[in-house]
Amino acid sequence: MEGVSFTQTDRDRESSYTENLIGTLLAIFGNLLISISVSIQKHSHVVLAGTKDPRHFYRTKTWWSGFLLMLVGEGMLFVSYAFAPLSLIAPLSAVSVIASCILGFLFLREKWKPKEFLKRYILSFLGCALTIGGTYLFVTFGPNSHEKLNAENIVKHLIGWPFLLYLLLEIITFCLVLYFYKQRSANYLVLILLLVALLGSVTVITVKAVSGMVVLSIQGSLQLSYPIFYVMFVCMVATIIFQASFLTQASHLYDSSLIACINYIFSTVFAVAAGAIFYLEFNHEDVLHICMFLLGCAVCFLGVFLITKSKKKAKAFEPYVTMDMVKGIPTIHEKGLAVQPDYNGSFSYGALVNNDSVAPAALPPVSHENLAVTPGHGHPYQTTELKKD
Repeated sequence: MEGVSFTQTDRDRESSYTENLIGTLLAIFGNLLISISVSIQKHSHVVLAGTKDPRHFYRTKTWWSGFLLMLVGEGMLFVSYAFAPLSLIAPLSAVSVIASCILGFLFLREKWKPKEFLKRYILSFLGCALTIGGTYLFVTFGPNSHEKLNAENIVKHLIGWPFLLYLLLEIITFCLVLYFYKQRSANYLVLILLLVALLGSVTVITVKAVSGMVVLSIQGSLQLSYPIFYVMFVCMVATIIFQASFLTQASHLYDSSLIACINYIFSTVFAVAAGAIFYLEFNHEDVLHICMFLLGCAVCFLGVFLITKSKKKAKAFEPYVTMDMVKGIPTIHEKGLAVQPDYNGSFSYGALVNNDSVAPAALPPVSHENLAVTPGHGHPYQTTELKKD
């Protein structure tokens, strides 16, 4: 009897390991396809802008190929939640950051000397190495237990006191942060992305539940007739929409690389916590595996921070003085004449640009004896009023 029980336990472990492997591979390739699709769509926009093509972006084959790749990647990522633990799938979004970094090097058209290239992108290389190492750690030491997510198990987890307490604390925190963000106008990036992460923890719970029930239904055990499926589906769609809204607001205020770094850290922390509380994914893991898993996540966080830190920040608009004068008064415009050069230094003024690495050109000396000012009726200034700077 003990031998039969032992054999059954080994079979369960082997089955769980196989499902974890399938889910991990699906998540890795799904994130990789999503990153490639975004790069292809960006390339389509750049080509249209460079050639002044009058067509809209959605009329190009390149954009649609990127869109189809994104659908395939999102589908693979959705299915991966049905096979592997939530705490294992959520941190794997770091694969998208690594892929975007590598694709950035491939699409880079500038020519650098080896020393200059290494000096500029050494943080990116170090970040990629740390992220790959951290991914190996948390995948190797991550939770290996996985249960079949039928409607009965999901309802049992949903009414458990650990999740109800977690949900209560999350609702209180969300309401407080939303109050400060909306009523107090606290437009801090940390607060906005905290709202996204709080919603994201509910999203990943519902995505895993919906994905698990869909896969079980395809395998023959129909789960779509249970009301809990539609409750989870509605919650999933609603939280995704609100997350997209908050992320859009954040992108209008802050740099995208900074958003990507902080959002990855917050979302991963809350997703792992949700998996541990709702699905009890770490109940059968020992302390060593949990510590190594957390160490892998921390190394990934550091790697993503270094990758996004090395990205070139977008140049913000700086007002300048145009050459058109209204009654002798310089006017500052956002859209001026063509003489305004690109912003590539610490400041710009008309057609004079001060580069940080180039000394300003010296102006020719002017003798004050040759200065002559003819006072007019509209300008009651005399030549004696001129002062030296």
